[in-house]
Formats: sequence, C-alpha cells, structure tokens
Amino acid sequence: MPQEVGRQYKEIMKKYLESHSEEDLYVGQQFSRRFIEKEIAPEDVISIHKTAMIELHPELRNEVWDSFDFLIEMMIHYGLTLREHQSLIRKQEAIQIEMDVATKVQDTILKTKMPIVDGLDVGLVSQPARQMNGDYIYFLNGQNESSVAVADVIGKGIPAALCMSMIKYGMDGLENDNSNPRNVLEIINRIVEKSVDDSMFISMFYGKYDGENATFSYASAGHEPALHFNAKTGTFSELDAKGLLLGVKTDAVYEERSVMMQDGDFIAMMTDGVTETRTEEGFIEMEMIQEILAEVQDEPAQQMADHIYHKLAGLQNYRLSDDFTIVIFKKGTEKV
Repeated sequence: MPQEVGRQYKEIMKKYLESHSEEDLYVGQQFSRRFIEKEIAPEDVISIHKTAMIELHPELRNEVWDSFDFLIEMMIHYGLTLREHQSLIRKQEAIQIEMDVATKVQDTILKTKMPIVDGLDVGLVSQPARQMNGDYIYFLNGQNESSVAVADVIGKGIPAALCMSMIKYGMDGLENDNSNPRNVLEIINRIVEKSVDDSMFISMFYGKYDGENATFSYASAGHEPALHFNAKTGTFSELDAKGLLLGVKTDAVYEERSVMMQDGDFIAMMTDGVTETRTEEGFIEMEMIQEILAEVQDEPAQQMADHIYHKLAGLQNYRLSDDFTIVIFKKGTEKV
C-alpha cells in the first residue's frame, strides 16, 4: 500500500471533516482516480481510511475500529466476486461477438431461392427460438417442379449451424435425376453419417411437387408428418413415411409415398417447434393446428404461414421454446 497515497488521502479527508465544503468533497472525489492508477483494491482503500481516522481521531470507540475491520473483510470477498463477475462479462461479450458473426455466416450460407412454379403457391416462416436457428429449409427448383427439405437438428447453437451447412453442401451437389425424395434422403444420410459428430442427429422431411401431374411425392427421416388438406372434402390427412433419422445408419432405406393435389389443396410441412407448442395448460393437440390452418384455407400460402405462426407464438407470449418452422405448398390455377 503506497504510503504517499495514504498520507495525501489523510490530508484531503482532514480538510473535508473540518470544512464540510463541496470544494473539498470534490477534491476527494477526484483523488479516487489515484487509487485506480495505483491499482489499489477496495479493501485497501478502506484500510487507508481506517489508518487516517486512527491518526486524526484516536479517541473513537473500539467498536468503530472493529466495524472497519468487518468492512475490510467484506470488501475482500466483494472484490473477488466483482473481478469474477467482470471476467464473466468479458467472456460473454466475446461469445456474443462470435455468435453474431456465426449468425451472419449462417444467414449467408443457408440462403435458398423460393420456388416459382405455375400453379404452386409457397409460404414460409422460420423463426429461431434463440439467436441461431436449428431448423433449415432448402428449395431445389427444376423446370415445372420444386422440392423442399425441412430439417431439424437435434441440438442448438454453432454445432447445429455446422450441421446445417453440411446438409446444404449435400443438397447443392444433387443432380436433377437424383431429386426423388427417397434418393435425396439416402444421399444426405451418407454425408451426415460420415461428416457429423455421433452426438448430432437430424430429422428431415423432403417433398417434391411435380407441376406436370400435380403430384406431391415425399419421404421422411424421422421427421414430423406433414399435413395434407383436401379442399374438396375439407379434411386433413397426415403424410408420414418410414425412415431413420439422418446419420444413424449408413445404409438406411427411406420409404417414398405420393399424393395427388387438386385446386385449393395445400400441404403444411413443420418442425416440432410447431407441433409441440407448449402453453400453460400443456402441449397443444394436432387438431388445433388443423383448425388454425382451416381458418385461412382460402388465403395465399404466405398469409396462412404467418397466421399460424402468430396464433401459436401468441399462445407462448412470443417466447418460443423451440425453433418454429412451417412451409406451405398450395395448389392453385395461376402462376404465383
């Protein structure tokens, strides 16, 4: 503890105790910078103060000096906690900077082009629960046809984003003759199994709309079933197909099915952030999702997607517990 600092502090405090003037108080406030310059800890500042008081007013009762000792011990622990807190804040700031960069990279790398197919209207909402999105949407567009991959990584943050980039790498390399849903899942499964950590698994629903015959073919790798709305009957049916999660088994085989789409029909593909929406009363039922979609069955696909997002997110006070993604393919008669 620098003796010179202690001597100067005693003189400043002595003047203030005698005058109680704002000017002398201001001098003391400015002097506090010296403590910082000399890297004097808070508990040492109190010790300096105690020493000065003993010299200026030795007649004070012992309880006063004991209270200073108590305060010194308190400040020792306070100083340690404060330094740990400041260190944690610096680490969190560094992590946040990395997350911001990773999010921008994810947004750039995982961009996909919305399909433009005669008679097909497409709506999409993908909202992350946290900063980075563990859901992924990819459109593979051909002449008079469009395919969509709806994927969900079992995991969050940067590892999930790396998995998504691996999926996009595989999807970008697909040839047109390999775009059938079963083939796509088998190819992506082999890439994931070889390249992704064993602790990371990915579910995916892959659907392909053929504008020539208005057929929607699909396959699933352990993903949530899609919903098919039949406009003629006003009923929903689940589109499910057998298949393991991506990355579990190299030679996994995926079942492929298809359904015809009539004017006004739509198919809603979702992640579990939609189907497992949790409210104060518990998880919602699939019937609620169907009812919400039926409310806007005559609206454009994007308005339908926006509607169900606001309905379900509103039930959670817009505090999503999981990433929320829904894609809607709606059959129409005009170019959209």
